[in-house]
Amino acid sequence: MTQFEQLGLDRELLNAINDMGFQTPSEVQQKAIPILLERDTDLVALAQTGTGKTAAFGFPLIQKINIQNKETQALILSPTRELCLQITNELKNYSKYHPGLHVVAIYGGASISDQAKQIQRGAQIVVATPGRMQDMVNRRMVDISAIDYCVLDEADEMLNMGFLEDIKSILSHTPQAKHTWLFSATMPKEVATIAKHFMKQPVEITVGTKNTGSANVSHEYYVVNARDRYAALKRLADANPDIFSVIFCRTKRDTQKVAEQLIEDGYNAAALHGDLSQNQRDLVMKSFRNHQIQMLVATDVAARGIDVVDVTHVINYQLPDEIETYTHRSGRTGRAGKSGVSMVIVSKSEQRKIKSIERIIGQNFEHKSIPDGKEICQVQLFHLANEIKNTQINSEIDPFLSGIEEVLEGFSREELIKKFFSVQFTRFHNYYQKSNDLNAGVSNDGRDQSDGSVRFFINVGEKDDFDWMSLKDFLKATLDLKRDEVSRVEVKSSFSFFNVDADKADEVLPIFQGLRHQGREINVERTKSGEGRSRKSFKGSEGKRFKSGGKFDGKKSKKGKGAKSRNVESSFNRRRSKAK
Repeated sequence: MTQFEQLGLDRELLNAINDMGFQTPSEVQQKAIPILLERDTDLVALAQTGTGKTAAFGFPLIQKINIQNKETQALILSPTRELCLQITNELKNYSKYHPGLHVVAIYGGASISDQAKQIQRGAQIVVATPGRMQDMVNRRMVDISAIDYCVLDEADEMLNMGFLEDIKSILSHTPQAKHTWLFSATMPKEVATIAKHFMKQPVEITVGTKNTGSANVSHEYYVVNARDRYAALKRLADANPDIFSVIFCRTKRDTQKVAEQLIEDGYNAAALHGDLSQNQRDLVMKSFRNHQIQMLVATDVAARGIDVVDVTHVINYQLPDEIETYTHRSGRTGRAGKSGVSMVIVSKSEQRKIKSIERIIGQNFEHKSIPDGKEICQVQLFHLANEIKNTQINSEIDPFLSGIEEVLEGFSREELIKKFFSVQFTRFHNYYQKSNDLNAGVSNDGRDQSDGSVRFFINVGEKDDFDWMSLKDFLKATLDLKRDEVSRVEVKSSFSFFNVDADKADEVLPIFQGLRHQGREINVERTKSGEGRSRKSFKGSEGKRFKSGGKFDGKKSKKGKGAKSRNVESSFNRRRSKAK
């Protein structure tokens, strides 16, 4: 018997769960599903984004629906179009072995008459945004007067978006005898008011500690001058060549502006905000899920529907107005058991907000420095070497090998390597050789004045089954250090970086000398930037990202409004598409 079987789910649902590869129910599912299956009750569930809430209410809802009755029996309200469509698609997957059960999505930006026709043909479950549902109720295009269940998903966010009156009005058209299930990450006064006035003695469950962040997400902040915010964003992207990220801005205008700047500078980026048409939003999200877009710049509202499990980084280009919103943002990464990083770019005057967020999420931030040009060049060189190592040989070039060998005759192996890498490295180096130091509070000996640590390179990474947590534990055990004496662990595909307290730095290299991991010798080096990160050899302003002009596979990414199609640079220029 599987753990899902123990929750009391029927065979049809268990078959669908097996098809989707679900193994173990999440905490919110373990707590909510038995209650909702065994009792006819109202429920208030406090759980963070990404904890499996859709299945927590979706499984019991499907099992309780009378498929023979074609009337609308359940209404699910969600804050955004993206989340509405996501819930609808998930419910359809859950109910694949329940023939005759129909789920319809109701949201703005699509034909209201077409949506009304879908409901008229029979929809036992309606998933809707509050604005469109209110419109359809007013036009008498939908009848919710006899529903048995009402689910309020992401209730706090719906109220933050100003839907309180719409929700009250919609609920006033539903029967008093229905059961209401409310799911929320936080419990502000407005949510408590809804629970008090529209629910009857609800069962309350809490998953984890209220507002806490995911244990799989590390939190970092970078202090720069306000005018250097965009330059810092580009540095962070270049220092993480395999980045697959969501970048948050406060306003639609800033979101569009940052996305356009990134595109102009040669990055695979796009904007996601409320001014895009539904078709544009769909195209952007499709490109993002297919990794054709690596940097999705979004507003908080638009991002609520993003459910992509392999997002590596969340970058807070600007901190949200409401501190609680940070939890929702960071929840975009570190999903499905994977580790993730949440980065915050702040000015000096904003540093005090970090402490407030730490209290809310119950986790500490690590102050890190924006990497300088030399460190970025080092990262990019190793990334290029790793891509070359893993590139499959194309035998179509065999007929041309003799001619190529003739052209390159007389060069030594070392000379050929240097020439090959210089084709890409020279352009990249020239771009960064005049770059400024963007950090506040960094001394000229490469040590951050906040902790005096020294930075090291190590030749193990994700391909050695390390993430930032496991590598930190490995380093701590190997070096016999306390956990806080190893910091700033950054794991790349085949190599990583870490910092060690200055008074322990001289012990690092002797300990790793001759040490092997999984049969391979470990190489640890003190980085050049760690010995002199802030030397003023790089001065001047940063220009636009250089272009090689080459296309990758001759393909162009599909992008929405403001996401112009551009030639993709070569692999070392890094913003290559990874279309599946």
